[in-house]
Amino acid sequence: MTEFRPHITFLLPGGYRDPQGVLHREVELVSLSGREEELLADCESSTRATFLTILMTRCVRRIGIVSPVSSDMVRSLLIADRYYLVLKLREATFGAQVQATVQCPWEACGEKVDIDFSLHDIPVRESAEKGLLYTRELSPEAALSGAQGEQYREVVFRLPNGEDQEAIAPVVEKNEAQALALLLTRCIRRLGPLHDPGPAVIQRLSPLARAEIARHMEEAAPQVDLTLAAHCPECEREFAVPFDLLWFFLGECKTSRELLYREVHYLAYHYHWSEQEIMALPREKRRKYIALLAEELRRVSHAV
Repeated sequence: MTEFRPHITFLLPGGYRDPQGVLHREVELVSLSGREEELLADCESSTRATFLTILMTRCVRRIGIVSPVSSDMVRSLLIADRYYLVLKLREATFGAQVQATVQCPWEACGEKVDIDFSLHDIPVRESAEKGLLYTRELSPEAALSGAQGEQYREVVFRLPNGEDQEAIAPVVEKNEAQALALLLTRCIRRLGPLHDPGPAVIQRLSPLARAEIARHMEEAAPQVDLTLAAHCPECEREFAVPFDLLWFFLGECKTSRELLYREVHYLAYHYHWSEQEIMALPREKRRKYIALLAEELRRVSHAV
């Protein structure tokens, strides 16, 4: 059986910069096969960043003119670009409409609230600058004092990418402040006259300085805004929901895993295809064959 997987093309809000410094933004992405659906269903939350790299390496066919796409390329993508790939992959697999349930955050309420939205409505902001490094200035209050009493205010940094995401993932759940310090250590290229300042210098930064640098990074980076507005019909309060699309996508695949296995069994039983051949099919094509089979079986039963 020849593999056929529908593909979509779109532009990344940031983009991949190759070793020659050329920026590539157009992506060709194929929909999930049954094998990737199974992989997603088996993913643990503690390894999501690493798993996202594996998944996108399998599903991204090219970035710009660069093909094939290696895991190192996927790791080098900005975090917003990686989230945008998840958004487009979810759309290609299950469609753009999302129906989910969240909990009202007000302690006196805590009721479950249904949310229904389209992935097309999620705000996506391109990065205005698309350079390798960014130079910003800290406020006087956030400046780092040098050995001779100098005030180091100028900071040069790169934007966080997938490799950083993987590196700080084991730390984030245990200590967010430590995770931010690790991220800044990896991303800051110069602080005043100090090149690649390292963890010792980062530890000397005040909480205000760290917050300012993190804000400068966020403002410079492309954004996929997954904060949704919700309304609780029970307490009538409005609240914002930070929606974890990757977690939700994983949950959808876990929920539909049993159905996936039933589809494989159904097609193997009637067509005598191997599991490998059926699992290589995308979800939409499996469903088309199942619909054709169901119609044929009904026609035969009525004829008898």
